[in-house]
Amino acid sequence: MILNFFKIAFRNLAKNKVYSFINIGGLAVGMSVAILIGLWIYDELSYDKYHKNYDTIAQIRSIGTDPNTGVTRSGTALQFPIGTTLKNNYKHYFKHVLLAFWVGDYTLSSSNDKYPKRGEFIDGDVIDMLSLKMLKGSGASLQDPHSIILSASTAKAIFGSEDPINKNMKIDNRMDVVVRGVFEDLPKNTRFSEVQFFSPWSLWVSSNDWVKANENEWNNWSFNVYVQTLPNVSVEQANTALKGFYDKNTPKHIADERRKYSPGIFLYPMEQWHLYSEFKDGKVAGGRITFVWLFGIVGIFVLLLACINFMNLSTARSEKRAKEVGIRKAIGSIRAQLIQQFLSESFLVVLLAFALAISFVILTLPWFNDLADKDMSIPFTNPVFWAISIAFILFTASLAGMYPAFYLSSFQPVKVLKGTFKLGRFSSLPRKVLVVVQFTVSVVLIVGTIVVYQQINHARNRPVGYDREGLIKVALNDPNYKGKQDVIKNQLIGTGMVENLALSSSPMTEIWSNAGGYNWKGKDPELASDFAVINVTHDFGKLVDWKIKEGRDFSRAYATDSNAIIINETAAKYLGLKNPVGEFITNPDEGTNETWQIIGVVKDLVMQSPYDPVKRSFYFLDPKYVDVSQMIIKIKPSVSTSEALPKIEAVFKEIVPSALFDYKFVDQEYGNKFSQEERIGKLASFFALLAILISCLGLFGLASFVAEQRTKEIGIRKVLGASVTSLWQMLSKDFVVLVVISCLVAAPIAYYFMNQWLTKYDYHTEISWWIFVITGLGALGITLLTVSYQAVKAALMNPIKSLKTE
Repeated sequence: MILNFFKIAFRNLAKNKVYSFINIGGLAVGMSVAILIGLWIYDELSYDKYHKNYDTIAQIRSIGTDPNTGVTRSGTALQFPIGTTLKNNYKHYFKHVLLAFWVGDYTLSSSNDKYPKRGEFIDGDVIDMLSLKMLKGSGASLQDPHSIILSASTAKAIFGSEDPINKNMKIDNRMDVVVRGVFEDLPKNTRFSEVQFFSPWSLWVSSNDWVKANENEWNNWSFNVYVQTLPNVSVEQANTALKGFYDKNTPKHIADERRKYSPGIFLYPMEQWHLYSEFKDGKVAGGRITFVWLFGIVGIFVLLLACINFMNLSTARSEKRAKEVGIRKAIGSIRAQLIQQFLSESFLVVLLAFALAISFVILTLPWFNDLADKDMSIPFTNPVFWAISIAFILFTASLAGMYPAFYLSSFQPVKVLKGTFKLGRFSSLPRKVLVVVQFTVSVVLIVGTIVVYQQINHARNRPVGYDREGLIKVALNDPNYKGKQDVIKNQLIGTGMVENLALSSSPMTEIWSNAGGYNWKGKDPELASDFAVINVTHDFGKLVDWKIKEGRDFSRAYATDSNAIIINETAAKYLGLKNPVGEFITNPDEGTNETWQIIGVVKDLVMQSPYDPVKRSFYFLDPKYVDVSQMIIKIKPSVSTSEALPKIEAVFKEIVPSALFDYKFVDQEYGNKFSQEERIGKLASFFALLAILISCLGLFGLASFVAEQRTKEIGIRKVLGASVTSLWQMLSKDFVVLVVISCLVAAPIAYYFMNQWLTKYDYHTEISWWIFVITGLGALGITLLTVSYQAVKAALMNPIKSLKTE
């Protein structure tokens, strides 16, 4: 019986090729979108699960409340003593406590070869905690303070087919290390995927005097701390134990001073790092989990659109199947058998569509991976995948076929065979509702895509307060740069390629240092005073072309500028000084009660996220802090970068041959800040395009059916003098009305959800009315183009052919 059902189903598909193509093609597109989104969601939900101790790993975060504003903030930058205190005083809660520095760019040297690599200095237990798969070496490979372990790809890039174990290397030409291990490359969906080497924390401490000096310093937030809880300790238990941490463990004078900020630390579990990365008032407030839900809903709706096409075309063709149903019932078929027959047709269509969808996914997955910045693949060897696929096929077949099966099987044979069967004036109402649903979803997706891109452009066009054009940055990691900056500057300018250069303690697109404890005239003693601190050389302002609002720039003509400070607009407002230029800033926390005079106020420089408010900033003229930090070079506008870079590199190699000339363009670094939003926009565009394609396939099929159904009516109207234009209007107007209704329904839905999305950005665009107008007009235009082919084709048909059988 079942085999017979499938034979009949296949014959019906073969007999009605156009409808079969629309059904199978539409479902295949919808299913491929659902599969791609399913793979993307699985990748997101499995983030960091490569590490076997995923459930017990956490990062320590700080938390504190600004007593002036009541705003609570949380961050991952911590003081050095927190790590040692947790190791010594909280042993019964943690299996591992790892002090670490930020993942950064370093130069690895082997013999005379140099390689730019990303690495992290961290306590040696990282191998066990992160369950690194050691291809060479062991879990104790980082116990030697001068050791290094390399990722497999890094080891191959540096040593080729040679065994790297026990090979000598240098990090930044100042730290001697020996290769003690090679670990398997970490997958892309882990926090540590970009790490190409690990080296011991003790080496970082011994190689940097400033780190060693902060070993017992509670006023420097520059470090990271990771922990792994003991098997019988939950995150909640550990957090309970950490309450009042500062009161219990810091010197009394520090505890008393900080108490007004209600400071604390807590565990931020690894399972939240990726999906719950946004904080509000010191608490987790979402993150990428929003997009997981969003794209999951999009996948369901796109699949629903394809199923709606199947329902619409199946029920629209009900008159053609009515006699078949009547005859089957007359010769003894019961309704259950008819339902099984129609569900079999649905299952066959879905099965063919699934095979086509898998082929489509295989072809598009490399492109999709590049678009989504993923490394996904179809897990053909995983039985769970096939179990989910079977469930997916059955679910889609039921969703698409259930309504047509019950609808078609309900026809009464007496009426059908007597020729008195009519569908009724409201028979098309369900189809119209489904078309409205289809286009509502499509319009919401289109509006969402436009708003995402509008937000990106809004932030991209935000005045940044300086000129990025022609700026490159070079990290001065090699100690041989020390004292040679002026020589480099003179020779670079002598090449005719460089306009100017300066040094900075932070890159132009980041802020690496923050400090508090500053005082000024009229300051409220209870006022918090946390500022971004950027140490620069004399030519920094001229180089980046910052805009002086009040006062002047740093100048070599004033010896007193060694104790001068320039502040940004945001800082000036915060200080509350009517005329800030000439006033003094002091910092008793420095121990020397050093004083700086404000000589200028500059327009805000956007050095962090373009979506966030600019942080109040202090710019100090302090070369000792920038001697080995960032060199920012301005290439002359009149020369091309391809011409300038080789000559700039030649100067660096001549003066500091031991260093790797590793440069980055400032405008590219700034552009990277938009990568996540751009990726979301591209994904949304892709899904919106496919949603429209599926909706148009359905419209095309319905328009084709309507034209076929009204062939004789069209013939009679033509004989009576109706024009092609009037016939086109008659056939198109119903679809246009449905799309207009869809736009009216979609507008408030899209506005609500996109407005909610925009509120997570402090600096965001407004949703303009023209977005809905353009989207509505676009939807109408696409509808008319889709429907017009069938409408005009029917209107141009020779009426003799359609009426000669009457």
